[in-house]
Amino acid sequence: MYGGLIPPQIAANYEIHEWRNAIPILASVHPSEWQDILDVLAGFKLRHSTISVGGGNKSDVSGFLDGEFYKRGWSEKKFATAIVLDGVETPSPTHKVDCYKSKVALEIEWNNKDPFFDRDLNNFRLLFDLRAIDVGVIVTRCDELQTLFASLGRGASYGMSTTHMSKLLPKVEGGGAAGCPVVVFGITRNLYDPNS
Repeated sequence: MYGGLIPPQIAANYEIHEWRNAIPILASVHPSEWQDILDVLAGFKLRHSTISVGGGNKSDVSGFLDGEFYKRGWSEKKFATAIVLDGVETPSPTHKVDCYKSKVALEIEWNNKDPFFDRDLNNFRLLFDLRAIDVGVIVTRCDELQTLFASLGRGASYGMSTTHMSKLLPKVEGGGAAGCPVVVFGITRNLYDPNS
């Protein structure tokens, strides 16, 4: 899969989509960051305890993934950008990127409202045009998990207007990130651990 750039363990556990050769760019231009992504994803399990209780501001899923990236030198990043026209500067701040390292931006969208995808993709587009990033990465959940959530009595907490793969793909395919290369990883049921 993808020219051998995706390890079998990752291919078996995640639904993967890419645009504009994002994976070869990561593997060849940003090999350290690519390895971080693969290592963090390989170490992730969707724990029963995470699904069976309500979240808060940040879910255990997002907290775990963010934390693993931060341990590897990634950080939350907000860029100070501005437009200068005839010598007049107008601030044009970007949204914070969940995880950023060496021109790779990564967003984790586990269970937010689906307009967050528009925000993320627009941010990728802007930062790519400004040469601040080379690639955007989004980790979200696959649609198939809805059946699991329903069977655990948590279906209402993960509604159809929240962030999941079928909400994201049309936005990317419709050009939401413009020229920015993007790769998407969807968490599948294969990662579910009912005993934790």
